[in-house]
Amino acid sequence: MRAVRVGVGVVVAAGAVVGCGSSTVAGSAGAPAASGSAGPCGAAPGAAPEGWVRDGVRIVAVNADCLEYEVTNRGAEAADVSVLFGWSGSGARLADNLSAVQPGLAPGASVRGRLPLTGAPVQPDLPVGAAPSFRQAPDGVLPRSAGPSGSARAVPGVKVLKVRSVPTAEAPSAGGACPASGVRVYADRGDAAMGLRVVGLHLENCGTADVVLNGYPQVQVLDEAHAPVASVQVLEGGAAIATGTGADAPPRRFTVPPGGKAGSALVWRNTNDASSDPVNAPYVRVRATPGAAAVTVTPELDLGTTGRLGVGAWAPEGS
Repeated sequence: MRAVRVGVGVVVAAGAVVGCGSSTVAGSAGAPAASGSAGPCGAAPGAAPEGWVRDGVRIVAVNADCLEYEVTNRGAEAADVSVLFGWSGSGARLADNLSAVQPGLAPGASVRGRLPLTGAPVQPDLPVGAAPSFRQAPDGVLPRSAGPSGSARAVPGVKVLKVRSVPTAEAPSAGGACPASGVRVYADRGDAAMGLRVVGLHLENCGTADVVLNGYPQVQVLDEAHAPVASVQVLEGGAAIATGTGADAPPRRFTVPPGGKAGSALVWRNTNDASSDPVNAPYVRVRATPGAAAVTVTPELDLGTTGRLGVGAWAPEGS
């Protein structure tokens, strides 16, 4: 799988750029509309095929080698956006999904780029001082798929599968520069079995001062529009949902020294009955302690009709 990251209130559309995996940045007025003339990834169609436009994301053109897109942040704050592209369900199949990430897209800014459908990713070669560009996620690329000898390869059927965004100021960080708070908070990919879901929350003290923890992370469940989901009941302890998840222990006071780590977990069940409508909420805003800065993670909560989310107490990582 390959990924795209974009900001809150984003629009994505593919445009002509230099080299698969490369991108350019336009001003706040946005990028010019795609024309029908042929670009590096083929000619843009007169009307967007089904699935090419979703949640502000628009594919501009696709050929057997690459996919072109553009992202515009129409929100009021800088945002990190993730976009997932996949097979449309008709035509030639993609060997795998594609994803891309755009960090720190400024309000009103536009980014154009493209993803390779064959071979190795080509990293963008931007001039000094250029704004951040879409970059290929390090999850691998699609294998080469040459057609029969002397024949052209089929153009795959593609669509936008999913768009997710978080404010850049609340973006999780598993590495790189230490945040101003001195603490990194992020979620892992989680585990799912028989309708039970467990997603780990991780805290790393990358600062110079001790961090004291004693209790549970404060969490707020958010829907696709980043609005709070009031119907979800947040419970202390994973045992409120299921035992044996590793999130059952009661809270205790401990110190995370510089370089140290701590862990918690989100636990829920995807169980459905006729009692209410299922709840799907992609985002959770997390505060490690009551006064800590918020971090928004994307665990993709599929709570079914249970309406309950268990939160484990912080514990030294590995305990």
